[in-house]
Amino acid sequence: MKKLFSLSICGVATLNLHSLNNEGGEGNHIQTRMVDVVDPEGKLHSVNAVSGDMYKHIFVEHFYNLARNGVDLPLSEGAKVMDPNRVNVDLGNDDSAFSEAVASLAKGENENAGVIDAVINTCALTDVAGTLITQGNRSTGRKSVVEFAWVAGVPEKTKTESYFHVKYDVASRDDTQSDDGSNLGQAIFHRPTNSGQYAIVLNIEAYRIGFNDITQSYAIKGEDRTKRYKALLQAATQTFIEPNGAMRNTQNPHLTDFRGVVTTSASSVPAPTVSPLNENFVEQVRRITKSLNTLAGDSLEVLEFRSLADFSEIMVEKASNTEPASFGGE
Repeated sequence: MKKLFSLSICGVATLNLHSLNNEGGEGNHIQTRMVDVVDPEGKLHSVNAVSGDMYKHIFVEHFYNLARNGVDLPLSEGAKVMDPNRVNVDLGNDDSAFSEAVASLAKGENENAGVIDAVINTCALTDVAGTLITQGNRSTGRKSVVEFAWVAGVPEKTKTESYFHVKYDVASRDDTQSDDGSNLGQAIFHRPTNSGQYAIVLNIEAYRIGFNDITQSYAIKGEDRTKRYKALLQAATQTFIEPNGAMRNTQNPHLTDFRGVVTTSASSVPAPTVSPLNENFVEQVRRITKSLNTLAGDSLEVLEFRSLADFSEIMVEKASNTEPASFGGE
């Protein structure tokens, strides 16, 4: 079975009528997330965007569901209830598996190395998604295996509009919203809706699954790493098939298209990425891959997808027929 060090996704997703990420509200107006990007000619554009934090949260939710239903991956007590602090919650409970692992492993001259071993052994979600452990006078970081860029609107290809909404109270149709803070009556508000093409970049460092960056060795090996790897690829696929986020109860996005490339690397040379904010990103990725392969022994691969169906087929094939490489041997 082929071993992969890294896998990257560069694509353009067409999302219509969504409001996945907002900055908050001002009065009765909900403000959508806007960022500034620079086009290849150096011109600034203000475009709608969904933060990488939001897409990372979407990924974590899908990975969590897989870990709890069928894949059988270890989770800390904090991760089991989707607490964003994850293993930090466990450190306040002396009876938790993580606290017991820390007490057992965090000994000697480098206690932080033992803490990271404990993280990897007791919580697959923290292993792949990372965290900063701050409990007990510690400041120990577990770097994420998966990295999301901002999902930024392509200049001139996104539009944001604001729509008028009213929450009707059928019992008192003639009354406006109550002034006592109870949110009763007819609430008038303005809600944003976004449509357009969005640039997506995602990188997965598969070799780092189970890898302790301090000791430069693996805290888990073999099948345990492979199970987490397959769940990671499946969760990444589901992140784009079902992009959870804000206001999906009434503004579930119309995902109509997803085009781009999946790149993989079977060596320490990273799988190449070029932002789809560059309209020639597919050609650029192909040329970079060809160039690097002259030095990397053809260890890099580019797989183009022209639809969400193509993308899902590529990711399922990789999850089924590859496994994570090891860095420096297990």
